[in-house]
Amino acid sequence: MATSSVMQSIMVSPATGVATKGAGLSRSTIPRSSCYVPRQGRNSGVLVRCMAKGGQKDEVESPPKAKVSTGLFDLLSFSGPAPERINGRLAMIGFVAAIAVELSKGEDVFAQISNGGIPWFLLTTGVLSVASLIPLSSGVSVESKSKPFWSSDAEMLNGRFAMLGLVALALTEFVKGGALV
Repeated sequence: MATSSVMQSIMVSPATGVATKGAGLSRSTIPRSSCYVPRQGRNSGVLVRCMAKGGQKDEVESPPKAKVSTGLFDLLSFSGPAPERINGRLAMIGFVAAIAVELSKGEDVFAQISNGGIPWFLLTTGVLSVASLIPLSSGVSVESKSKPFWSSDAEMLNGRFAMLGLVALALTEFVKGGALV
């Protein structure tokens, strides 16, 4: 309330040249040499700083952080933290494994799957899913363990590229009719 009245009195003071009509003040009655007040544009910002009496800053409490749900269905929901991360990790391992087997044996992706690749895929999926869900279910976020070089954003981006690379590899081999190399 006091701040409001001070601001109003400043805004209507003769020094600013702003007054209500009929108050007897106008720009021409105030000498220009008495004070200098720079003009502000219509959309210019105004910064207001406040301090408590005695020069001490008031501590502002930050709002409490939302509690992250650690339930299995919440973690695996469409917008949950686990699905894209697990799929990206599986795609990174799958892409590297597919290229390695293709280079060493000369088999395309479809031949790798039909020649015993399904049990390896299921085993890898199970192990990586459990290993990814254990920290998330205990409340540890991936961003909290992120380092400058090994960041969680880099992992997500690499996982997305690996997903696209795996699909592109399979599509290219399908169109070509055989292994890529």
